[in-house]
Amino acid sequence: MLRKETVGGALLLVAATLAIAWANSPWSAAYYRLGDITFGPRSWDLHLSASAWAADGLLAIFFFVVGLELKYEALAGDLRDPRRAALPVVAAVGGMVMPAVIFVAVNAHTGGGALRGWAIPTATDIAFALAVLAVISSHLPSALRTFLLTLAVVDDLLAVTVIAVFYTDDLNLVALGLALVPLALFAVASRRFDNAAVLLLLAAATWYLVHESGVHATIAGVLLGLTVPVRQGGKRDTSPRHRLDAKSLEHRIRPLSAALAVPVFAFFAAGVTFGGLHGLATTLRDPVAIGVAAGLVVGKAVGIAGAAVLTAALTRAELDTSLKWIDVVALALLGGIGFTVALFIGDLAFGDPVRQQHVKMGVLIGTLTAAMLAAVLLTIRDRAYARDADSTPAFDLKLP
Repeated sequence: MLRKETVGGALLLVAATLAIAWANSPWSAAYYRLGDITFGPRSWDLHLSASAWAADGLLAIFFFVVGLELKYEALAGDLRDPRRAALPVVAAVGGMVMPAVIFVAVNAHTGGGALRGWAIPTATDIAFALAVLAVISSHLPSALRTFLLTLAVVDDLLAVTVIAVFYTDDLNLVALGLALVPLALFAVASRRFDNAAVLLLLAAATWYLVHESGVHATIAGVLLGLTVPVRQGGKRDTSPRHRLDAKSLEHRIRPLSAALAVPVFAFFAAGVTFGGLHGLATTLRDPVAIGVAAGLVVGKAVGIAGAAVLTAALTRAELDTSLKWIDVVALALLGGIGFTVALFIGDLAFGDPVRQQHVKMGVLIGTLTAAMLAAVLLTIRDRAYARDADSTPAFDLKLP
């Protein structure tokens, strides 16, 4: 059940809704105190708050699943065929560039380090987006989901690169170099045998050393996922050397990510106090919040759809024959759902609690707006495909 996108998306929504409701209740102080509770070994520099553990620790599980997906799609999935992957790959790039351009344009003269948030509206929340698509899609072509998955995989790869390159401070090269040792051992161990205790120990050592290096610890999750082998040809190999592969491991870990890692992170990250109409008005006067919301709604739609159209017009890449361009526009709107990673980058970009609150509001407004617009258009398209299916005869009997 936890492997279904609808269930994962529902848990994400429940956690976020609970956080927002609690943060705006008379007991809001208790919500913030809960996030500030610290625990962990001080001697290892791991005495962190509960919210930091959710962002640095639990979210690494989510990014580990992302790494497994990237590895599988690149070697055995949709990204393996260049012609099939061209449109969604270029669309993903356009869907990251345009939101950043819009954010920078809105905040060009804001000052106060506002431009550090340029990457906030660039990432798509695949769990949330797939949940919306799964709820609506009763007659939509399967190629629509494939397009979204391919786009999201590339989007995740680009988002991880952005986090590693642009949001890493005080790099410790010694710790980063040492992290390569357990990472390499994990790669070897994942090919030779399936021992959970050994793999977990090596993964924890890699995570810790990456955390100490100054690179955000979630990057360790992606790197570990990329080292897991992919079984070629779909054949089952039960030999000790190849019992573990990216697809089977993703199948095991996804429930942990969907039920624990992403909802707990969303619970600590989504809590924003509106402050009534006055607080909402104050937020909407902040160009950062406006840039985030506009980037998610307008930037994603224009970037994804525009890049796909231009690629099809200028190259030999073609849209799947079962899809129409209006379907791509609907998916482009769906790409504006930027919840989990957008909130995460927002926390990395800004240390000011007030600015973080405004960013969260911008993400929530942009995500909900994009989700509603996409839901309306996808519902219209779903009905259109349903009418086409009903009007098509089950068989064609030709009489002489």
